[in-house]
Amino acid sequence: MSEIKDLTVKDEMGVFGRYLSVWVALCIVVGVAIGRFLPMIPETLSRFEYANVSIPVAILIWLMIYPMMLKVDFSSIVNATKKPKGLTVTCVTNWLIKPFTMYIIAAFFLKVLFAPWIGESLANEYLAGAVLLGAAPCTAMVFVWSHLTKGDPAYTVVQVAVNDLILLVLFAPIVAFLLGVTDVTVPYDTLFLSVALFVVIPLFFGYISRRIVIKNKGMEYFENVFLKKFDQTTIIGLLLTLIIIFSFQGEIILSNPAHILLIAIPLTIQTFLIFTVAYVWSRVWKLPHDIAAPAAMIGASNFFELAVAVAISLFGLTSGATLATVVGVLVEVPVMLTLVKIANKTKGWFKTA
Repeated sequence: MSEIKDLTVKDEMGVFGRYLSVWVALCIVVGVAIGRFLPMIPETLSRFEYANVSIPVAILIWLMIYPMMLKVDFSSIVNATKKPKGLTVTCVTNWLIKPFTMYIIAAFFLKVLFAPWIGESLANEYLAGAVLLGAAPCTAMVFVWSHLTKGDPAYTVVQVAVNDLILLVLFAPIVAFLLGVTDVTVPYDTLFLSVALFVVIPLFFGYISRRIVIKNKGMEYFENVFLKKFDQTTIIGLLLTLIIIFSFQGEIILSNPAHILLIAIPLTIQTFLIFTVAYVWSRVWKLPHDIAAPAAMIGASNFFELAVAVAISLFGLTSGATLATVVGVLVEVPVMLTLVKIANKTKGWFKTA
């Protein structure tokens, strides 16, 4: 009986889900190759950008998020606000722990351990980029990670919304404090556009689609037929996003491999640390897995559009700080997929509801 169940699960995952690590590696290689040998493709795509947000990437992220938003029942959003423990884990980890551990870890590696290979000036710039990433918890991709860990979609929406509100107030002061600068200008057009594109619009269309399908076909059809049509949509969108992101940065990767690796090391360690803090705390508090996993993913993942935009405005397009935020983009997906796998394998540690 268990063998039949395992086969059913594998069939639901599809070829992309079963061999996701292989597909991710292939997409990274394809993306870098496109950036190196077919630069006209990323150059053309980069023209479709507004407020530092890539529209092609935004469309693909929307494609990834939409299936999760279909599962959001608005009455459950109200109920989510009555469960403060998950929100507490998210907010404390993201705003009282993450920015400061990012600074400490990045400073140790970049200014001490890797100083002989980087130099003081460049180390300071890389550190600035790391801080910008550390002060910007995720808005968009966390919906993807939550979907892949079967997170509570309504609660994830609330977690992201609360973080976005805090981001408006605390991002600039935290960055100014850690970097010792006074002229941090938050690009609100980037912030508001990202929230609209990655939260409001897919949530609206998911809500409308859900109501129309349930009204005309019933809940059973919606859950057992309609939702299953989107089983592979999130993963396919994720793989296409990887190709585009790595094609944008293909030349940078090939021309700065050593420094990119050095920057990636502290960023990766920080990501695992923050995930562990939130995930273990959630287990100690006996939160269900569908709340614990997204709570840990929000802090581990980064709002890289905002970090890149601020790095460019503060330090310039060709600065080390901007390069460090770009490395954050490159590191994020492979590392977060590893954390998704860890979260799924440890689901038995948590309450089921």
